[in-house]
Amino acid sequence: MSVMLNQLKQQLLARIDTDDLLEVDKVDRYIKLRELDLACNAAIERDGATIVIENASQRFIKAHPAMNEKSKLNSQMIALEKSINFINGNLVPSSSAASVEGKQGDYEPGDLV
Repeated sequence: MSVMLNQLKQQLLARIDTDDLLEVDKVDRYIKLRELDLACNAAIERDGATIVIENASQRFIKAHPAMNEKSKLNSQMIALEKSINFINGNLVPSSSAASVEGKQGDYEPGDLV
């Protein structure tokens, strides 16, 4: 496992209840999906975004099969991120509730009409 993935795993484990084996398993599965995503990146980098298929005298250019796999992996990772019960809330902090004008709720008497 690369250093970056190891650090990501440690960071994710720090944000969950490590006594909950289901949550630990979700983090492990997320890291495995991330490893597969990186392998797809390496294949695309090595072969290019398109590949040539030869069938007898015919030649076809099509998207690298890893491109489709990356899309599937991305969907799985997003779904898994949403299912992980983080102690401090979501992995990605949501924007705070704001009014239509974009204010955060700090109003002054002069703001009233």
